[in-house]
Amino acid sequence: MSRYIATRAIRGANLIVNEAEALLNKALTEKGPETPVAFPNTAYYLPTILGMTGREIGRLGELTSVLQHAQDLLHPLPTTQCWTPYLGETLDSGMATLLAAEIIEAVRFIYGEEPGSIPGFHMAGGSFTSPEFAGEAGANGRLNGPIDDVQLRAWGIQLVDGRMPGFAAIVGCAKSNEVAVKIVRELQKRNILIFLCGNVNGRSVIHQLMEEGVEMGYDTYIVPFGLDTLSAIYPIGFATRSALTFGGMKGGQAKDILLYNRQRVFAFVLALGEVDDLKYAAAAGAINYGFPVIADTRIPQILPTGVTTYEHVISMPFNEIEGKDDLERAEKLVQKCIETRGVKIKLTEVPIPVPYGSAFEGEVVRKKDMRVEFGGKYSRAFEYLRMVDMDQVEDGKVEVIGPGYDDVPAEGAMDLGIIVEVAGRKMQQDFEPVLERQIHYFVNGASGIQHIGQRDIAWIRISKAAADKGFSLRHFGDILHARFMADFGAIVDKVQVKIITKPALHAEWLAKARAAYDHRNRRLADMTDEAVDEFYTCTLCQSFAPTHLCLVSPQRLGLCGAYNYLDCAASYSINPTGPNQPVRKGSVIDKERGIYTGLNEIARAKSQGKVEEVAMYSIMTSPMTACGCFECIVMLIPEANGVMVVSREDTSMTPAGMTFSTLAGMAGGGLQTPGVMGVGKYYLTSPKFIPADGGFKRVVWMSSVLKQTMADELAEVTAREGDPDLISKIADETICTDTDGLLAHLEATGHPALMMEPMF
Repeated sequence: MSRYIATRAIRGANLIVNEAEALLNKALTEKGPETPVAFPNTAYYLPTILGMTGREIGRLGELTSVLQHAQDLLHPLPTTQCWTPYLGETLDSGMATLLAAEIIEAVRFIYGEEPGSIPGFHMAGGSFTSPEFAGEAGANGRLNGPIDDVQLRAWGIQLVDGRMPGFAAIVGCAKSNEVAVKIVRELQKRNILIFLCGNVNGRSVIHQLMEEGVEMGYDTYIVPFGLDTLSAIYPIGFATRSALTFGGMKGGQAKDILLYNRQRVFAFVLALGEVDDLKYAAAAGAINYGFPVIADTRIPQILPTGVTTYEHVISMPFNEIEGKDDLERAEKLVQKCIETRGVKIKLTEVPIPVPYGSAFEGEVVRKKDMRVEFGGKYSRAFEYLRMVDMDQVEDGKVEVIGPGYDDVPAEGAMDLGIIVEVAGRKMQQDFEPVLERQIHYFVNGASGIQHIGQRDIAWIRISKAAADKGFSLRHFGDILHARFMADFGAIVDKVQVKIITKPALHAEWLAKARAAYDHRNRRLADMTDEAVDEFYTCTLCQSFAPTHLCLVSPQRLGLCGAYNYLDCAASYSINPTGPNQPVRKGSVIDKERGIYTGLNEIARAKSQGKVEEVAMYSIMTSPMTACGCFECIVMLIPEANGVMVVSREDTSMTPAGMTFSTLAGMAGGGLQTPGVMGVGKYYLTSPKFIPADGGFKRVVWMSSVLKQTMADELAEVTAREGDPDLISKIADETICTDTDGLLAHLEATGHPALMMEPMF
């Protein structure tokens, strides 16, 4: 262990703990010990403090014990006369730094100083842009602050299925703006989540990206936290909350949380520019989590010795990296980071003139930046994938039938049809809708392309920037061929694509596509749990929640909402040893509750013995467990003799006296809690939605976002239940957020739950 590193880290830790003490004492004097303390929209109090100490901090005065704990972790500077290993003292100092940083950030929130802002920049549509790229006047750009729980859970499925293989915390400032952009684009191509913070002499990588017009925000996987090193506590808090959210761990399980992150959260720190004492101290904090630090300057190193696996510091001076220019050196720097942490990357080469990767999936193309759009208000766009015979497909063939968009005025619209024809020895007609849904994700991976909707309500935009780089209609076909062959090569042997803009042919194919959509809908409606002998397991989330198992049936999709029965069947055909395995239901134990011997056996085996029994159709008896990336929480409201359904997008209070984020701690992490269950939102529309407990008529409260976004589907459910006015009888947060208000609404509307048998 380097004495130099230890000295710098310990000195930095002492400085930051002293700063935390001074700021806390000032706040206690000016604000008082009873002042509430919290990070907004998070369920885990101050997460690093909670995870490492078990303290649930809610008041300013409670931070004094945390400060004392941080002070107890400090050590004197190493002497020049006596050599010692220093590793323990350095790691202690790193943890003290993290605790002190979270204290400081919490106090800053009290004073309204967090999240910070950047003069001259503002946030538009969820992303940070420079004035040149902003659509309307704005004063200051707000930095992100802590990741809110809604976004953490929305990212959950990408974290566990490998689409988001890890995250990078970039601290400091790159050699140039071009290098900063290149580093970020290389990470985006690999779908790595990017957190930004810190500065060198007042200049940050955040400034560099803004000046180059790089959009930042949740949608682009680039999250700017702050301009100082202290904001690095937010990525650490994100890592801690991953263990609490998905790993089922509790506050105070410090060792388990640190090991969880070392083994399951593939993160690293990239330090750009000069490394000062505080950065050394923060790096020591990251090393506690098993997150290596890679610096682009010459500093002492901590190399793997066999005692540690990822707890090391790597020096890779930027100007000494072999390469023909700075951009190639930046690319090699990123590769070194990935190799050091062992991040598992899956890259598909897509032959198009713009950057490509799932990090661009959420990119928004605003009207002023748009070259052309297909679908939406002014045109019609559809996409249709169909299985055909082998001899009908010429693999790799892409046809554009009709005019391109060259003659369309800027910001104009035109009709578009995307026909994908696939053939394969293992391809089945049931897989058509599964593969067709992938068009959305595949097309969205191109930088400068926005894709919304599916089937005949697709809406696609091409940005001016993408058009200027030469992106044409043909490139939609190139993307789809490359991705279908890479991702579904086990069942697809050939792929050809037709891009149709010719009006007469567009209308003809749209009619064929709609007929196919209707046929699929009727076929899926006839597929019931009783009609099959096998369900499917889904163990994707076990990478983060090792004791959780999803059981997916025709009438109960996965709790993340991303995998239904046919998705799992296709996944099994692609990868017979993968996360989706068929499981025979076995003998019936309780038909009404959906309890079967085969399902119990697999649940017991895959949960490491934590779950003995699982009921497919009940919330009160042995409900299915959850990881943490569920779309909704269903929870018993005893006073109302019913259940409420809370969407993860809903941050309001609920009649249970808890927000979604707090409730999620009871539903996730592989816990089996009768009366609480995480679900995919479309499970609400299934006839198998808790029928053993009374079905959909038990829903007494529901987040308004679900009522709005699922209005048509819910209308069909209420008609099936024989009560077309049921939705109006179900309360939401605009009507009440407490049990007294809920009961008054139920009685006034005559909700059927009040007249049903008691739930327990």
